[in-house]
Amino acid sequence: MATEAVPGSARRSRKWANETRLGMVRRARKINRMLAETYPDAHTELDFDGPFQLLVATVLSAQTTDVRVNLTTPALFARYPTPEDLAAADPEELERLIRPTGFYRAKAKSLLGLAKALVERFDGEVPRKLEDLVTLPGVGRKTANVVLGNAFDVPGITVDTHFGRLVRRFGWTTETDPVKVEHEIAEIFPPKEWTILSHRLIWHGRRICHARKPACGACPVAALCPSFGTGPVDTAVAAKLVKTGPPS
Repeated sequence: MATEAVPGSARRSRKWANETRLGMVRRARKINRMLAETYPDAHTELDFDGPFQLLVATVLSAQTTDVRVNLTTPALFARYPTPEDLAAADPEELERLIRPTGFYRAKAKSLLGLAKALVERFDGEVPRKLEDLVTLPGVGRKTANVVLGNAFDVPGITVDTHFGRLVRRFGWTTETDPVKVEHEIAEIFPPKEWTILSHRLIWHGRRICHARKPACGACPVAALCPSFGTGPVDTAVAAKLVKTGPPS
């Protein structure tokens, strides 16, 4: 990713060069508190009613936006309200319903597989354990943690592209493997913070700390970020990059 040259940014980066582990943990937790003030209503932006709908919606959210998923799922859930209904779905009809979310053939295969697995192995109920959830077709740790944290209140860290980008920019980890990222961040924060931390970072990534041009000059945690200067630092310029509504 190309970075914008910013006077003083190199000096600012050196500020964190000798940061201790304890100093990093304290800084990370302060960032979390500040993001809590910035995004007091942070939550999953997928619409769902119950664990089954959240599981399906999360599988559909891969490589597309939550907005697109939310436009697609009402008709899908009206047609297949239960795992039993979805397990018996006609593949071509299912593909037509979920086509707007992209990669619809692969997603339809996953949805049919996970629905059949729920019926055959879990009595039609979404399991409450990560080790069970990840055995379902199309369900990895990210999807499992979304379901655990938002449907069952079981602490989980959701390492999506936004989360991974931000924790590296914040200097909390240098790992790129999602599982390693999850484990490292879990050592910084207590379990009670895992789910809401995920929401806060995802919201911040969607609204301010964008992948290509973060709005550094409008960032509430700029003073604590080793990557300050990756995007425009001018307040007026940065303000134009801030997204205030749900991602499209």
